[in-house]
Amino acid sequence: MAQMEDEILSSKKARVLENDCEQLSKDVSSEKQEKRRERPPFDANHSFIRQGGKYHLLVGISGSVACIRLKELIVELHKRCPPNRLVIRIVTTEAAKHFVNENTLGQALYDDDDEWNMWNNRGDPVLHIELRKWADAMLIAPLDANSMAKIANGLCDNLLTCVVRAWDPRKPLFFAPAMNSAMWENPITYQQRKILKDLLRYKEIPPIEKELMCGERGYGAMATVQMIASIVASDVNNRFAVYSDSNAVSAS
Repeated sequence: MAQMEDEILSSKKARVLENDCEQLSKDVSSEKQEKRRERPPFDANHSFIRQGGKYHLLVGISGSVACIRLKELIVELHKRCPPNRLVIRIVTTEAAKHFVNENTLGQALYDDDDEWNMWNNRGDPVLHIELRKWADAMLIAPLDANSMAKIANGLCDNLLTCVVRAWDPRKPLFFAPAMNSAMWENPITYQQRKILKDLLRYKEIPPIEKELMCGERGYGAMATVQMIASIVASDVNNRFAVYSDSNAVSAS
């Protein structure tokens, strides 16, 4: 009887995995079929004005299939933060645009074209510097193996890595790795994570164990959007709690 129950359970898990993979493939295919972007690159007139009483979060995405969770992540972040307090802007690598685009997201994705088109003359805004100044915090989710390696070694060959290289160390930076378990278990990955966490003081949101797209089970899948949003939202909520306490003291 116990063996039969185990077989039934395994069969159910296999069907769930098959359905998840099928849905994931559909999501990726749908993104690829959409036009990448209709708008022209942003120019020097683009605004970076900060809004009073808001928490400005810069979200970075890199080349992992976990990018398809971006829209869900944004919804979850707004849900867990104080109402009408969170403002999000998004930076993407070229690889990440294989999985998500502005038309389906309904929000601008800053990319390398924007970086190079915005600056033409001395005094024009430099996009990665303006985003650095605009943001109160940064979240990179997903952070793929390639971008992790670049950041750990100080490379800055695209908009995302330029923002990180110029990042203000007084501001929090969260990162949620996403990669195949073989990449995750590579000793180089361990060393690069140590640099990000110990030297740069970035806050890691560890990956989870699950069935990966390759069909194997292992660590390396990006943390759930609920887990990521909960960790980031705690910083947002703490920030406004401090402001509220300060205002209460001042009022008294």
